[in-house]
Amino acid sequence: MTRGTLRVYLGAAPGVGKTFAMLDEGRRRGGRGTDVVVAFVETHSRPKTAALLAGLEVLPRRFLDYRGATFTELDLDAVLARHPEVALVDELAHTNVPGVRNAKRWQDVEELLAAGISVITTVNVQHLESLNDVVEKITGVPQRERVPDEVVRGADQVELVDMAPEALRRRMAHGNIYGPDKVDAALSNYFRVGNLTALRELALLWLADKVDEQLDAYRAAHGISETWETRERVVVSLTGGPEGETLIRRAARIAARATGGDLLAVHVTKSDGLTGADPEALAAQRLLVESLGGTYHQVIGDDVPIALLDFARAENATQLVLGASRRGHVQTFLTGPGIGATVTRLCGDIDVHMVSHERIGKGRALPALTGGLTARRRLLGGLVALVFLVLLTVGLSHQRDRLNLTSNVLLFLLAVVGVALVGGFWPALAAAVLGSLLLNYYFAPPLHQFTIAQGNNVLALVVFVAVAAMVSWVVDLAARRTTEAARAATEAATLSRLAGSVLRGQSALPVLLDQVRETFAMTSATLLEKGPASLPGPPSAGDASGDVPGDRRGWHVVASAGDAPCHRPEDGDIDVPVAEDLALVLCGRTLPAADRRVLGAFAAHIAAALHQGRLAEAAAAAAPLAAADRTRTALLAAVSHDLRTPLSSAKAAVTSLRSSDVEWTPEQRSELLATAEESLDRLIRLVENLLDVSRLQAGALSVFVRPVGLDEIVPLALDDLGPAGQAVLLQVADDLPPVLADPALLERVIANLTSNAVRYSPAGRPPLIAASALGERIELRVVDRGPGIPEADRERVFAPFQRLGDRDNTTGVGLGLALCRGLVQSMGGTLLPEDTPGGGLTMVVALPAAPRLPPPSRLGEALSASHVGRARGGRAGGDRDREGLPPGVAHWLEELPGDRSPRDGSR
Repeated sequence: MTRGTLRVYLGAAPGVGKTFAMLDEGRRRGGRGTDVVVAFVETHSRPKTAALLAGLEVLPRRFLDYRGATFTELDLDAVLARHPEVALVDELAHTNVPGVRNAKRWQDVEELLAAGISVITTVNVQHLESLNDVVEKITGVPQRERVPDEVVRGADQVELVDMAPEALRRRMAHGNIYGPDKVDAALSNYFRVGNLTALRELALLWLADKVDEQLDAYRAAHGISETWETRERVVVSLTGGPEGETLIRRAARIAARATGGDLLAVHVTKSDGLTGADPEALAAQRLLVESLGGTYHQVIGDDVPIALLDFARAENATQLVLGASRRGHVQTFLTGPGIGATVTRLCGDIDVHMVSHERIGKGRALPALTGGLTARRRLLGGLVALVFLVLLTVGLSHQRDRLNLTSNVLLFLLAVVGVALVGGFWPALAAAVLGSLLLNYYFAPPLHQFTIAQGNNVLALVVFVAVAAMVSWVVDLAARRTTEAARAATEAATLSRLAGSVLRGQSALPVLLDQVRETFAMTSATLLEKGPASLPGPPSAGDASGDVPGDRRGWHVVASAGDAPCHRPEDGDIDVPVAEDLALVLCGRTLPAADRRVLGAFAAHIAAALHQGRLAEAAAAAAPLAAADRTRTALLAAVSHDLRTPLSSAKAAVTSLRSSDVEWTPEQRSELLATAEESLDRLIRLVENLLDVSRLQAGALSVFVRPVGLDEIVPLALDDLGPAGQAVLLQVADDLPPVLADPALLERVIANLTSNAVRYSPAGRPPLIAASALGERIELRVVDRGPGIPEADRERVFAPFQRLGDRDNTTGVGLGLALCRGLVQSMGGTLLPEDTPGGGLTMVVALPAAPRLPPPSRLGEALSASHVGRARGGRAGGDRDREGLPPGVAHWLEELPGDRSPRDGSR
């Protein structure tokens, strides 16, 4: 089946005309003969919008009752059954009322598209997921209805319905958007000129990005590699050299001249990974690029000019910024045109800017005298050169009659290559010079003079020196590359180990400091901070007491690893400044400059770990305050209604009784008094619950535990329920021992749980109270056959003030189950919810049994006069899901088949 097409009308704010444009498009297509239906359109009582519905087929909506109110939603099944060519669906980001198949309307639209129905819809920019936080910062209004960006980006067509802020405000003032009672508030809040201008810019920029994506897809599909200058994109090439900051700032100025210009920085790395670029300099330049609003990229390519141009063309860049070459004239002559000249020759229609800087033409230095080899090998190379050349000269002197000068030059060249293999470039270069002198003095006529009679001998000696120098250079270069590769591998392994410790959660300061100490073979590693020593921070690993000597206004130890932590930066061998007031100090030995790069990474991570630790401490300290604030807020929100209702009822009854304007009959007076008494009783129960919850949270609730029989407690609890408690079924074992509990608290628990069970039990299926002994505990089960509670929500129902999803939110503040669990736990018991086999919910109260034999239970006799339908004792059910239940519960379940539909929300 062919998927339908999606067209979205995007607006910057309500009232710009999205729905009007959608209906107008629907009428246009309908006039063309297309089968168009209105699946869901919200006109918001706007006459001009409603007038466009004339002549269009409008499908009926689906009506749903939720929390005492009736709502209308898109009837997805009706649209699928009708299966038009085009469906008009308003408000793409709308959240459906619970009970609908999909939670969001955009999910309904996805089903229509999958069924081959094309959809035209509307959405405002503030509902896009990626812009939600930005819109909230601008307008101060959080948006709870959101749609993923990919849904709108995936649309076949997105059309912006635009309107100037002033025009939109005029529409608002004329009453064309909201009713007269909302106009003034809207104009002074959400519909301010600044807000509307910012939202309009967000919509334009978001749509421009969408257009860019479509353009890139078109160019890729048609194989277009030429640059289309639809927007200025400036690419700056970075090498990690000192001229990088100059190039970045120049490129940023070029991009800023064009409104909406993009800045992209790119560094080309060769495939061998040994580019010689300074990672620290590249990291600093990357931060500079990002601070200027640009993006940093890194690509791999052995041919730097080609890789650079490929990146620029892929990004549709219009300008390319390069630094003038640092190579000198000799290097340019020997190696040919540089990167800048090659890029300029191959750039095509991309403008290239060659930016001058202070390092132009200064070339690159020769390798350091140390090269890539150790001092021992260089010294050994010098000794080998001296010994070999002397021995070779003595040996060839005895063979002067048999060997000519050419043979001698080749043998000396072999000796120089050997020296290069041992000692590197500089010993080999010295050996080449010394060998040329020895060849001239002992083997080139005239002998024993530093003169050369024949021109061929001069050429031979010059070639000898040149070849020896080049071979020595290659050997030294290979040695340096090998050393760099080994160091890079070591650094990568070290950083990988550091990253692994972070992923494993080992980010505590002592652990990181110990890694630093072990990695660099130090005796101690200390993190120092400048400021008062009382600043929060983890205790020093090297000083368990946490006492830090020194000036309280100077440096103090935050954490350390190893022996003898340093107390001042100057006391250590290595001092790495981490921040203005932080320093990492190492003791044990000095480090080469090359090791400081990895040490800097450790220092940065240690600083981040310290910051995160302190944030965690602050968050932990604020958590109780936040919890108390949430509880206080929930309490005020709940009590504001539940206190007002009984107070209002009682006051109205008392006011009516005191009124002299009406003559009340005795029956009416009695009814008013009963209303006042009932309201005050509700108020008393509410206040008692609030006080008990407060006492539980403060640990101040008085609990007097003593052995008590359930035959004493259950009748009292059921009597509190009034007529509703008469239908409750009972099943209690005859030899049930007493429980250890506070009688008053246990009575309240049973009354609360039974009240919930009665409230949710279907008609004709009364709840059951069953009790049985299980080892040293007594289990009391309150079983109902209602809709039950989903397993994912079972812990939520025990949270205070939890009433989400209740069928009736007017009879309490949501303290019942929270108070029950708290009271049971205060008596040493547990309260857990379980599924009722066959459907429903079972609340299980487990309390410790009293350590003495109870008298025979008189529970059934005590209740026989006031409770009907006592459940008969039956066999233990054979079904697997009824194993472990008291026999009476299983028998009751067999007699009462249940409703398996889940209960929405909590009790």
